[in-house]
Amino acid sequence: MESLIIGVFVIGYLAITLEHNLKLDKLIPALVMMAVCWAVVSLGIDSFSMWFDSSKHSLVDGFASMMHDEKVHLVEETLLHHLGKTAEILVFLLGAMTIVEIIDYFDGFSTIKSYVGFKSKKKLLWMFSGLAFLLSAIIDNLTATIVLISILQKIVKSRDERIWFAGLIIIAANAGGAWSPIGDVTTTMLWIGNKVSTLKLVEYLFIPSLLCMAVPALIASFMPAFKGEIEFDENDEDKPKSKFSAKMLFIGLGAIIFVPIFKTITHLPPYVGMMLSLGVVATFAEIFSRRKFSLTDFNTLEESNQHAVHGPVHHSLSKIEMPSILFFLGILMAVAALESLGILFNFATSLKQTIPMLGTELHGEGVSDLVVMLLGVGSAVIDNVPLVAASLGMFSEPLDNELWHFIAFAAGTGGSMLIIGSAAGVVAMGMEKIDFFWYLKNIGWLALIGFVVGSASFMITRTLF
Repeated sequence: MESLIIGVFVIGYLAITLEHNLKLDKLIPALVMMAVCWAVVSLGIDSFSMWFDSSKHSLVDGFASMMHDEKVHLVEETLLHHLGKTAEILVFLLGAMTIVEIIDYFDGFSTIKSYVGFKSKKKLLWMFSGLAFLLSAIIDNLTATIVLISILQKIVKSRDERIWFAGLIIIAANAGGAWSPIGDVTTTMLWIGNKVSTLKLVEYLFIPSLLCMAVPALIASFMPAFKGEIEFDENDEDKPKSKFSAKMLFIGLGAIIFVPIFKTITHLPPYVGMMLSLGVVATFAEIFSRRKFSLTDFNTLEESNQHAVHGPVHHSLSKIEMPSILFFLGILMAVAALESLGILFNFATSLKQTIPMLGTELHGEGVSDLVVMLLGVGSAVIDNVPLVAASLGMFSEPLDNELWHFIAFAAGTGGSMLIIGSAAGVVAMGMEKIDFFWYLKNIGWLALIGFVVGSASFMITRTLF
């Protein structure tokens, strides 16, 4: 039965990667894959010998000897647990997307565009890479990617040019999220699990993460795709903005930045803070929209009529990319099925036991650098969350052991090698309709170089701490 589930996952995964060849929206195989995987789990529950408890990050003792009804109840609880964790991400994502759309409703991103006084693709590349690296450490890599690609869409009108920048944003956002305790969900897991501290995380990973971002950006700056200048839409530059565009931009971005602060103060999940921020932004949006505007305050007469009928909040919600949300639901829940059966746990454990101890060994249980790097590569194929969860159950090193910091870096940045290997990549794929194989061919090798350079840098810098 385990082989059947793995087979379903592989077929679904291939269907997602071949989206353009099959002319089938990627959300369809993702949802089917999720439903079939869990159906097989439910129907064949008595044939499985182990079960992984995600809430405790460990295998369930005596699962094989449990009664059928107990196993069914455990499946229901586990499914509800994973749905809850996935819903946290989806609700957070919906909130962030809606805030971005509200900002766009008031033409807020044109304010940033007016500050970009250059058309050089190379300068634009470094600007967005630098912003992604810093913002992801503050507001997490997922939100930073949403915000920056939204801004990118207002500056670079050609999609063929824009997807190159989006690819480097993914690399930079994942690199920036690795050195911050709130920058990536896997880093947050290690931080909450008392495996890494904020100060040591920055000490160990800032330089490797910076190199992981900078080296690919440096190589890309010499590529033909980033030579020359961006061609702005001249007509778009002449369009009048809403008089509240700047205010709404600062209110919206400030509300997003407030989310990790709210989380630190209240210790509540990030989606709660995001909902509070959305409520505040929506309030200002309604207040501003009720004030008297001339029709020239909007981009077109047609848009202004649409705004007048629906209002800013309803209009913004109608523009949310629901297919991307459903795709995210499908792929996360499908991976959860593999995790629950202990398949991912066994994968991580087998790496530890079978890979030769090549190179310098990490302190503690004799885990080689190669094993951790392969976990990073594995996070590009399989979601990094269950792999880090498995590592929490496999290793027992104390707080701030270098092993945990290397795992944080590898799991956080390794996913950049494939477009669906990270939350940032999945969101970018949905927002820009980036083809899996286009990314693999043009961006994946840059991410691999950054990952290897960053890993080598970590091996050198860890001797200093």
